[in-house]
Amino acid sequence: MKEIRLKYGCNPNQQPARIFMKNGELPIEILNSKPGYINLLDALNGWQLVINLKKATGYPAATSFKHVSPAGAAIGTPMSDTLKKICFVEDMELSPIAMAYAKARGADRMSSYGDFVSLSDICDVPTAKLISKEVSDGIIAPGYEKEALDILKSKRKGTYTVIQMDEDYVPAPIEQKDVYGITFEQARNDVEISEKLFENIPTNNKNIPNNAKNDLMISLIVLKYTQSNSVCYVKNGQTIGIGAGQQSRVHCTRLAGDKADKWYLRQNPMVMELPFKKDIHRPDRDNAIDVYLSDNYEDILADGAWENTFTKKPEPLTREKRAEWIKTLDGVSVGSDAFFPFGDNIERAHRSGVNYVAQTGGSIRDDNVIETCNKYNIAMAFTGVRLFHH
Repeated sequence: MKEIRLKYGCNPNQQPARIFMKNGELPIEILNSKPGYINLLDALNGWQLVINLKKATGYPAATSFKHVSPAGAAIGTPMSDTLKKICFVEDMELSPIAMAYAKARGADRMSSYGDFVSLSDICDVPTAKLISKEVSDGIIAPGYEKEALDILKSKRKGTYTVIQMDEDYVPAPIEQKDVYGITFEQARNDVEISEKLFENIPTNNKNIPNNAKNDLMISLIVLKYTQSNSVCYVKNGQTIGIGAGQQSRVHCTRLAGDKADKWYLRQNPMVMELPFKKDIHRPDRDNAIDVYLSDNYEDILADGAWENTFTKKPEPLTREKRAEWIKTLDGVSVGSDAFFPFGDNIERAHRSGVNYVAQTGGSIRDDNVIETCNKYNIAMAFTGVRLFHH
């Protein structure tokens, strides 16, 4: 097939719309429903991300995409009991690819609502069952087990989008897009992310262990497919905070850091033991946790309000209690898609347990950034590679 007609483009008024190949056949096959313009943008960006992750780490990979940036991404390494619980999969069978998606979805559950799933490996039954429980728009994968496909086809009353990607497809080395009737052309960003990027370490602490190098590779690969400016926090093979599309880099660092903090706060015993009513749906539970972990927690704990969600009124997790818990977070890696221009980025990253940093380098204030890393004994690599994506 050379062309797929779409209902409309980014918005209903943008008609006609289609995807097509100038040469050859499309590398995708639609197995169920009809994807939209944004669905396909998410699918194709997410696909590139997961195959890059698998190539770099050797593990199955998954990502949860929303509006052309990842809400989360992860590789299929084992999950702790705590992580299984905060990802709502403690009672489910989990294959490596299912664990990858559980962690990708669990990185930022609020942002993953209505996501598009990308998998590096064949979608098996455990993964399909996991996806069936979440609010999601569609999936792209290199293949599907028969029973898994049947599960996915029944989702959303049969309207769940299922796409199969040709694993052998290699895109042309030159890419184009039109903006305001003008065609832009450039070479594809085929830069390879590997441990070689972490050889230039200008900080006093030059020790970046293998697990941290793996996490730094994950952060940079995620950033390669995230709308810039962007910053990504990773721990144990899972993104825990992504700041995307901000005009100021420190705002990216703050946004991603705040998300990392909430990911970790979800593991606080007070949160894990919240007395939810049995009939509370996952999205409502996610929203309640998000409010409970904010300075607006009184909104959900006010007299009468908590009765809609909990069997009894929970004790508040105050700002002071949250701060004390976050102080125990460490071993986090952070990547930036370009250089950090000021040490304030490191100051903010440090508050979310960051011990390892990978950034482009080359700022006129590199000395200030290095000095701030040395202040906290953070090991930082200058990659020499910029990863803007627009």
